[in-house]
Amino acid sequence: MEQIRVGIIGCGGIAQGHIQRLGSMPGVSITALVDPSEEWLATTRKQTAVAGSKEFGDYEDMLKAGITDAVLIASPHTCHFDQIMDSLDAGQHVLCEKPMVCSIDHAVKVIRKVNESGKTFGLSYQRHFAGSFRYIRRAISEGVIGDLQFVSALQCQNWYLSQQGKWRQLLSLSGGGQLNDSGSHLIDIILWTTGKKAQSVAGFIDNMKTEVDINSALSMRFADGSQGNVSVVGNCPGWWEDLTFVGTRGAIYSRNGKITQVNGETGEVAEFTHLPDAGNPDSNFINAIRGKEEVQAPAVCGLRVIELTEAAWNSAKQQGAPVTVPVTDL
Repeated sequence: MEQIRVGIIGCGGIAQGHIQRLGSMPGVSITALVDPSEEWLATTRKQTAVAGSKEFGDYEDMLKAGITDAVLIASPHTCHFDQIMDSLDAGQHVLCEKPMVCSIDHAVKVIRKVNESGKTFGLSYQRHFAGSFRYIRRAISEGVIGDLQFVSALQCQNWYLSQQGKWRQLLSLSGGGQLNDSGSHLIDIILWTTGKKAQSVAGFIDNMKTEVDINSALSMRFADGSQGNVSVVGNCPGWWEDLTFVGTRGAIYSRNGKITQVNGETGEVAEFTHLPDAGNPDSNFINAIRGKEEVQAPAVCGLRVIELTEAAWNSAKQQGAPVTVPVTDL
């Protein structure tokens, strides 16, 4: 497609970066904005990338207008499923913010619909495009640190205080708390970099008297017998992300994006600054529509994330009893 017309479903804060990137790409125009909030429409209207675009309060009206070829979905999480399905039915290519959906059943239905439609579908897991995580994924797949035995991941964020009174702490709109929000990135990147499938998970979760999870402590066993843990701390005075990958011949540490690798045989410690080129979900999405690239974060990633997340929620309801992670065959 020489010209791709994009509609934005949800014009909140996360959409603004997408709009700037999409609107700056040759042959791409933002032709429609959808949001029930006039305030967010007005904020978005000020950007040159959306000059001349039509505005709607409801995404269904936009789809009926026939003025788009593709949509970005950046709405509250529980809205994603219906918007994805309706957009694909309307012949749209779809780029969706995380999490894809909030239940395994919905994830399976989305994948089937994507396959039936033949349309391009991508998820906005931007860590797939970061040079640091691309390097980690490649090093693990090439056996640089041997067979992976253990992975540990920590994410800290001031989510509890910053999201009070907002839709992310309303279960009806978020579908879950910090584990389902920023924590979705953490779970995804563990599964994507390692290529592993979680077999069971034991989880303890603290909602801190809210409707949704704030702090989560998860222990996992993967299908090949290796182990891992995930700590998502939503009540922390600042941002920090820390991942450790331990193999039979070495280890890789990611400390807020800084990569250090240890050779288990020689003891050599190396810091990596020359990493693979970075990208972003928006350019990948447009290039995939044009047949120039493969989608780097496909719908199956969303399925694997919600499989593990849903099992963790179920374990927490059973006071941390281990729960089998249902890995759906596709």
